[in-house]
Amino acid sequence: MLSINSETTRRKPNSVDAHVGRRIRQRRLWQNMSQATLAEAIGVTFQQVQKYEKGVNRVGAGRLQQISKALKVQPCYFFEDTPDKNQSDGQSAANQTEIPPEVVEFAASEEGIELIRAFSRVGDNDVRRRIVMLLKSLSAHEW
Repeated sequence: MLSINSETTRRKPNSVDAHVGRRIRQRRLWQNMSQATLAEAIGVTFQQVQKYEKGVNRVGAGRLQQISKALKVQPCYFFEDTPDKNQSDGQSAANQTEIPPEVVEFAASEEGIELIRAFSRVGDNDVRRRIVMLLKSLSAHEW
């Protein structure tokens, strides 16, 4: 007889589900959209959006199409730079530029998004270099 143990049936998000969820969250934040707004646009609860973003619930193809439309991107956007992409392309991970997790986390934060938006609006390369120098000098001081 087959016995079902609730501990073994609970799954952890696989790496692709978690990646797709992070990409949904990043794009939603970039669009200045709340979870509730996205949820309403795709016909689910905001709790369901939370589960998608955490990778707890897998996003089906039809739902991913709705999310991509609401977030104004192609569905393939959510799979860019997936953890398994290097193996499927026949490229070794050593040939890829690794982005430190803390950089990715910062870029997805509200402050990171604000900083990236503001910085991207600065058109003068000399001003951009000076901003970077200012930030480096500020970060060298202990407050």
